Amino acid sequence: MKYLLLIHQGDTPTPYDQEAWGRLSEDEQQEVYAAYQAINQTPGVTPGIGMQPPELATTVRVREGRTLTTDGPFVSVKEALGGYFLYEADDLDAAIELASRVPAARMGGAVEVRPVAEW
Repeated sequence: MKYLLLIHQGDTPTPYDQEAWGRLSEDEQQEVYAAYQAINQTPGVTPGIGMQPPELATTVRVREGRTLTTDGPFVSVKEALGGYFLYEADDLDAAIELASRVPAARMGGAVEVRPVAEW
């Protein structure tokens, strides 16, 4: 089964927030990079992409045939999606184990594990 693992950043320090990222030691920063690299090299993982901060987003809606845009998403920073990847696993337990290795899951964020619908 394929699973989409959605990384919700929460309070996780990222390089986009230099103040928060700077509070991590160099070793802690390297551990974060190494953890994501190890996840991307896990058999069955298709790396996704990281995303810029939510305040750089544009939200698009179509109402009565008109395209409407607004700056940013309508979520709080704690709900912001920071990235994703796909994982082909034998079962949900394997996907949950991999999600537990995502640094954001233990540093103030969360990882949503969702089965992929294949049509």
